[in-house]
Amino acid sequence: MSYVGPDFDPPQPRRPRRSPVTVAVAALVPGALLGWLVYEAMGSSGDDGGGAGQATVRTSTTATSGAPASSPASSSAGDDKNPSSPAPTLASPTSSAPAASGPLKGKVVVIDPGHNPGNFQHATEIARKVDIGTNKKECDTTGTSTNSGYTEAQFTLDVSHRLKALLEKQGATVKLTHDGNSPAWGPCVDQRAQIGNKAHADAAISIHADGSAAGNRGFHVILPGSVHAGAADTRPIVASSANLGERIAGNFVRVTGEPPSNYIGDGTGLVTRKDLGGLNLSTVPKVFIECGNMRDSKDAALLTSGAWRQKAAQGISDGIVSFLHGS
Repeated sequence: MSYVGPDFDPPQPRRPRRSPVTVAVAALVPGALLGWLVYEAMGSSGDDGGGAGQATVRTSTTATSGAPASSPASSSAGDDKNPSSPAPTLASPTSSAPAASGPLKGKVVVIDPGHNPGNFQHATEIARKVDIGTNKKECDTTGTSTNSGYTEAQFTLDVSHRLKALLEKQGATVKLTHDGNSPAWGPCVDQRAQIGNKAHADAAISIHADGSAAGNRGFHVILPGSVHAGAADTRPIVASSANLGERIAGNFVRVTGEPPSNYIGDGTGLVTRKDLGGLNLSTVPKVFIECGNMRDSKDAALLTSGAWRQKAAQGISDGIVSFLHGS
């Protein structure tokens, strides 16, 4: 997902003072930061094709090749109400297999793989505007890609499948908002939120990768801001979503070694936004994660590595498990 696309406002200048969420993250994940610093000092021993960069971390941090993107630098998570858009149901192939016994038995997690590989063939459909409460946005977008043509939609599906398998091993019931070919494009961003709402998910996450400028690297987790407009009312989920996001951020940096973003989030790995329909319209705890920047060569080497994508899924899973356990 890129800040160039229609679903995103340009990054705002960094503020000199930290937000209350930043302080909370600093208290929550010192162990994760220590683990990352040790990781950096010792070097990565995996076969990711590249290690994490030597970013300065402040004391807070809470495949395969496919069709090249038609406009790879343009990405965003489209969002909203479109009468002609596909309407995935919870009984679709995106549903989880019967949950096994485990510590997460009885818990429901909804995973939203950002974009859809079929969006490139449905430009008219995904361009339709949908209501996200604060304003109207495109139904969805194509997403971004690496310079070599590995698309964000491929990446998000791969990580989502890996994450689904990990959570199901813990006993959770897991649902995907789409599975590549089902539906053939979309779903629209408002429908992505509705799937989590209708499932009464205990936690929901939208998986993305960014399309920022080369040299900008690192991950960040997007938290919902307090929105009360139109059909959007995030006030009941702001605190729980922040808790979910902080735990995912802390575990993601610990497991993957990927540093917090050096271009947004003031070094915390956390960003709060009010312009994303997938968050605005959610009634369950939900966050987005930008796992890295596909336009940076160092991040691209990681994002295109199957071994690293497994680490990414593990870090996200650990964060969700921590949130659901409340520990």
